[in-house]
Amino acid sequence: MIKLRLRRCGKKQRPIYRIIAIDARSRREGRDLGKVGFYDPINKKTYLNVSAILFFLEKGAQPTKTVHDILRRTEFFKERSLG
Repeated sequence: MIKLRLRRCGKKQRPIYRIIAIDARSRREGRDLGKVGFYDPINKKTYLNVSAILFFLEKGAQPTKTVHDILRRTEFFKERSLG
């Protein structure tokens, strides 16, 4: 199963997270299938590659709760009837 989840990047005390598509059995820092965006919780910035996210969702990828909340906050689901 493919998951859309976060990978931590950045410095100490300054986290930045990449939103990646990854096999669910892999560890957090494992090899990803693709990078689909990033999230900066300190500066409240989010970048989403919408076409890549849609590609993985159509293939059956499941976002984690945190990624789902990020997508909902950016109104990703309002334009599409995905959930």
